[in-house]
Parts: sequence; C-alpha cells; structure tokens
Amino acid sequence: MKKILIISAHPDDEVLGAGGTILKLANDGHEIHWLIVTNMLESMGFEERLIAKRQAEIDEAANLFAFKSVTKLDYPSASLSEADIPSLISKIGDCIKKHQIQTVFTVNRSDAHSDHRVLASAVFSATKTFRYPTVKEVLMYECQSETDFIPVPQDQPFVPNYYVDITPYLDKKIEAAKIYASEFGEHPFPRSLRGIEALAVVRGAAAGVEYAEAFQIVKWIDS
Repeated sequence: MKKILIISAHPDDEVLGAGGTILKLANDGHEIHWLIVTNMLESMGFEERLIAKRQAEIDEAANLFAFKSVTKLDYPSASLSEADIPSLISKIGDCIKKHQIQTVFTVNRSDAHSDHRVLASAVFSATKTFRYPTVKEVLMYECQSETDFIPVPQDQPFVPNYYVDITPYLDKKIEAAKIYASEFGEHPFPRSLRGIEALAVVRGAAAGVEYAEAFQIVKWIDS
C-alpha cells in the first residue's frame, strides 16, 4: 500500500487531472490524502452562500474519492505569488511528514493559471529528497483550460510520459466532475463533460487503451 498525496490549487483540479487515477488507486487499496491550497474567502469578496456551497462540494468530492484526509491551506484563490512559496513549502512539507507520503500528484508547472505555476514550484522544493526522503514519486497532471491554454517555454511543456488506464472509472470521474457544476459548461466551453471524455480518448489512444489519463514524471525513485 502506498501513501499518496493529491495536491490541488483549487477544488476540481483533482477531478480534471487525476479523477480516474484516484478512483483506480483507491480501488487498489492505497491510502490517498487530498491537499487543497486555495479557498473562497469572505475577505476576497465571496458571499457566505458561495463559500458554503464550495465547502459542501469539497465534502462530496472527498466522500466520492474516499480520501483518507483532506487538508485545506486556505490561501486566497487566484492570489498565489512567489512571496507565498516559502510558507507553501513548509505547509506542504508538514502534510508530507504527517502522513509519510510516498507519491505526490501536483498541478503542471506551466499552466495558464498563476496559482498552478506558483504551487508547482513550491511542490518541487517541498519534495526534494533530502527534505522528505519518504517521497519517491512526483508526477504532474494536466487540467483542461489551464494546461492547454497558454504558449509555454520550449523547456517547460507538459510532456506526458506516464499513462493510467481509467477505462473502468471514466463514468465515475464524470460523476465527480458534476459535483462542481458551476465550473463546467457545454462544449466548446474549456471545461465540459464532453471535453473530459475527449481528452480521455486521446490519452487512451496514445496508451493503447480505451480511456486514459496522462502525467509527466518529475521524479521516480525505484528502491
């Protein structure tokens, strides 16, 4: 059994990037923890009604995915900056140490959303081997409307090199996406249920299966 940490900049990242993989890992008996970095806050102008709705969505998603724990860091959404990286490294590290995490899934370093880029940098620093030697695997996942929405430097594209067959889990991944109904729209909206299936078809074709999710390996230590 592995101890796995799924890191989301925002709730719904986990569904888009790794929903099927999370379901497969849970079914295989692994212990999965969820770290959500940002949140809706009244200080940012969000109404209490919307904040309560988002917390209910998080609870529903956590239940569907059977996460062992959920940690919310409560940084203001859409406001992460390089100044936050030192505190992020510390808090991510605390979570890794507390649960003795071995595998980390995180957002992609070159996504359109600045929260994703800042978070990825913090994760890379927090998972250095000399800091937390329990971590043996670090992988980035892709998020529709973020990973595919910006020209990236040639040295930092998302290059899939690890695929997970999610064929038995696609329907439940789509069910999980429906939890965040306000974040999704009809095709060709960047985040749509049809888009989720379409990307799973493309990644599946690359992997020789019906439906797949794709990841980029940052670190993989076989010991």
